[in-house]
Amino acid sequence: MRLLKPDWVSLDGKPIFSIDIHPDGSRFATGGQGDSSGKVVIWNMAPVRNEEDEKSDHVPKMLCQMDNHFGCVNCVRWSSNGRYLSSGGDDKLIMIWQTSRYAGSSTAFGSGGGVINVEQWRVGSTLRGHTGDVLDLAWSPNDMWLASCSVDNTVIVWNAQKFPEQVSVLRGHSGLVKGVTWDPVGKYLASQSDDKTLRVWRTLDWQQETCVKEPFRECGGTTHVLRLNWSPDGQYVVSAHAMNNSGPTAQIVERDGWQTNMDFVGHRKAITVVRFNPCILSKKLKETSLKPQNYTCCAIGSKDRSVSVWLTALKRPLVVTHDLFTSTVLDASWSQTGMELLVCSWDGTVAYLSFDKEEIGRPLLQSEKMELHKSLYGKTALSAGGVGLGTQIVESAELFDLQKTTKKESDVKSVHDHNGLTNAERKTQQTLTNGTTMNTPSKPLVVPPTNKQIETRTKDGRRRITPIFLAPQPEFGEAPLPFSSTSKEPQFSSSVEQSTIVVEKKETANSPSIPIKSTQTTSAAVTPVKQPLTSLSLSPVITENTNRIAAMPKSVTSVGAIETSPNLKAATQSEIASPQKPVDKPTTSQSASNVLSESAGDIEMSDRDRVDKAKVSIKRKAETITPSSLPLKRGPGRPRKDRTQDLYLTPSSIMPSSMPQMPVMTEQVRVVYAASGLDLPTPSIEKYLSIQIAGSVGSESSIVLEIENSMSTLGVGTLHKFRCVKLGHLSWECYSASKITACAGNSTRSGRKLWPSIALDSRLSILKCAAFYVMAITSRGNLFVWDTKQLNAVIKNESLVTVITNEEVRLDRCLLTEQGIPILILNNGKTYTYKTELGCWLIINDQNDLLTMCSGHQSSQTLHTSNSGPLALIQASSQRPGHRAHLLHVIDTSVKNTVTLTHLENQLSSALVLKSAEEYRFWMLAYVPLEDKLRDVCDDLLSPASKNSSLSKRPSMILGIKKRDLLQEILPLIASNLKLQRLYTEYQDQLESIK
Repeated sequence: MRLLKPDWVSLDGKPIFSIDIHPDGSRFATGGQGDSSGKVVIWNMAPVRNEEDEKSDHVPKMLCQMDNHFGCVNCVRWSSNGRYLSSGGDDKLIMIWQTSRYAGSSTAFGSGGGVINVEQWRVGSTLRGHTGDVLDLAWSPNDMWLASCSVDNTVIVWNAQKFPEQVSVLRGHSGLVKGVTWDPVGKYLASQSDDKTLRVWRTLDWQQETCVKEPFRECGGTTHVLRLNWSPDGQYVVSAHAMNNSGPTAQIVERDGWQTNMDFVGHRKAITVVRFNPCILSKKLKETSLKPQNYTCCAIGSKDRSVSVWLTALKRPLVVTHDLFTSTVLDASWSQTGMELLVCSWDGTVAYLSFDKEEIGRPLLQSEKMELHKSLYGKTALSAGGVGLGTQIVESAELFDLQKTTKKESDVKSVHDHNGLTNAERKTQQTLTNGTTMNTPSKPLVVPPTNKQIETRTKDGRRRITPIFLAPQPEFGEAPLPFSSTSKEPQFSSSVEQSTIVVEKKETANSPSIPIKSTQTTSAAVTPVKQPLTSLSLSPVITENTNRIAAMPKSVTSVGAIETSPNLKAATQSEIASPQKPVDKPTTSQSASNVLSESAGDIEMSDRDRVDKAKVSIKRKAETITPSSLPLKRGPGRPRKDRTQDLYLTPSSIMPSSMPQMPVMTEQVRVVYAASGLDLPTPSIEKYLSIQIAGSVGSESSIVLEIENSMSTLGVGTLHKFRCVKLGHLSWECYSASKITACAGNSTRSGRKLWPSIALDSRLSILKCAAFYVMAITSRGNLFVWDTKQLNAVIKNESLVTVITNEEVRLDRCLLTEQGIPILILNNGKTYTYKTELGCWLIINDQNDLLTMCSGHQSSQTLHTSNSGPLALIQASSQRPGHRAHLLHVIDTSVKNTVTLTHLENQLSSALVLKSAEEYRFWMLAYVPLEDKLRDVCDDLLSPASKNSSLSKRPSMILGIKKRDLLQEILPLIASNLKLQRLYTEYQDQLESIK
């Protein structure tokens, strides 16, 4: 044995509360108190082992110093794979550290350049959940979970695959919990507390297995930590701070029946830490033995400042080091080889003990260790490849076959992904373990730079490069390589290869709308600029040449609906009013291409004309305003025209060929009296209007609706034209005696008019069309939805007063689904739809809903798939506010689970109301893994089971989906959780019997 104390391992003389050796043995971590914060330091192991490295100036002793904790660091623990370092402290936080991929050497922050960080470690996750100091941490076998204990009397189990998700909060201790340890075969978790109990918890359901009290009844006083530990063979858990005949002991609790018949004795004061050698050892302890004996080795630290090392096959300790420190021993750590031991103390020093095989025995190989576990416990977490099922055993052949099939499909899919499938085709592979959704650990995805550049040429020949978003590269790397003091500096070189960037050139570019003067040109299809959501928005703008107001289209899309800008002002009540006549609204297509028109004699004064009147001198107030009295620029050969008809269109729009001069019309000003109290903005009347309702510009499926108001008819009167253009050729056209203010459509046939003109209560504000349904909202806030296929009304004159409750609430946008369901999105973040069967409005989304903010549904495995539909479109812009993000960390886990369940039920009901079948399936698959009410869900999907069953009256379809087909899709999710395998077998058998 070799014993030494490296004096350079120090936190400036302050206590070192924890120490842990990295699995590769090249470094170790310490945690304790810094000058003004907690301190985590990673040290080089080579100078501890080798005196030459210790004396060499080229071998760094300290690798990295981290001062992120606000309070003293009480525990540091490496994960089994060495990729993560966890630390917990008095600031109630747990930090998960990872190496930085690209950072090099630097100086520690606040050290004034005196501390050099050879390695760079950053906080990958910060776990918030405890309300008191965190005292101990423990990684589960294969790093599936991380357990933490605190002075808040709880133990929290964290999902190490998806930090900061909590698996469970274990409550039961009535005192400060100061130690936690995992069963090496993955079935139990043990914790020890100041309440003089040691509790064992099952990982199957996170319930208490047993509570050991007897050995701790005589314990008096307290210790800073109670670091118990489980033996590597799983046969014993050894506690700290027990008493036997008034003497301090380390109590041995046997796995078989949790008996307490043995203990480790000899220390003069309370035991603070127990740490088993991770290896199972083998040696012939007696000369008469025919074969080697398997046993374990354990190190024990105490408040009496001494350390003892025990072999479980011997009755006396192998080594006892008296007065090794000047204060309490706080932590100990073995290397993975089982031959090195580091111990730290309150006095701020560290001791190193080295053994050889002759002294403690030969460590068993990993395969021999696994075989021993199999002989003792059957298939364990380690032999199952990290699934962590404890003693869960597959009970049916069907489930076993399903697991094999799923694994084969997963392997085939991973091969396809490797061969270049798109990101949308890739899904994160997950496994449901003991009721918890777990991700399969994967390497960080490094996204290569894009090799495509979009180049656009404007009409004046200028070159424009479209910016392309580059995904940020992951900052965290894999497990660090064993540290070597002879590492070479990084080498850099430049490439002389030619660029492989592909340039995609476009000849046209979007530019601001410009005024189109009245010219005689050839007629062509009007092709507006495409924008993502709702269609044409109109707002007043001032022309450059005349300082008058004209209406400019903001955007035109293929949706075919018209929305007005809130900037438009209605007629003021101070203006002279006349009774309002009903609005004429002819419909012109069998498949819902509709036009709303207005009588020429009852046109409200537009904003443009009001401004024109305001600009006329008071002395000329009584004069009649004519186009000839206004300034006009004329080009050669251009006919005189009415300047009030200046039009703003997109550059791709081409004016129709016929543009005759229009007679001056006297417009009558009137006021709309809205009985509902609402006065929604209405679209202004335009000379020309076009809507792309199908296809794209230049495509074979391109369909454009064109409107031309106020056409001259050789003295007979004024008509207004509405026509459909396909691929630049006229498909059909019709005329209206009233001016057309809006149009909407999705497809056209012959342009046949279905109904006489519809008389509404006030002018039209919004017109929408989807499939065979048409939606209209009037300026008084009344909603209509018609079915043009069945020729009936779906929603009749329903007022929006219920949802638009005051002047501050405005209608931002509205949608109409292909099922004829209206969706209203307000500026207060709420979204409504009207349910005819219920006769009321329903809230289907609220951006400020606390249920959505506190829900943990993002962890569901199905949410890694794509989702599209009306509900997804509505909620796409719903962001969780940053100032409320802390709710995700401070909310109680049990409350969070219930909130998640409630939120998913809201999503299911909303998808049902919107008749969105794909979204209903999407949220049902997210709802099922939560297990609650799972049997009720399966019963509903299985019905009707038989004619005599009480469930036989339930429908067998939902939103066009066969319930049993959906159940068949859900059952594999149930089967992936072995706790629910009997439920899976029950319903799988019933489905097969029905077939």
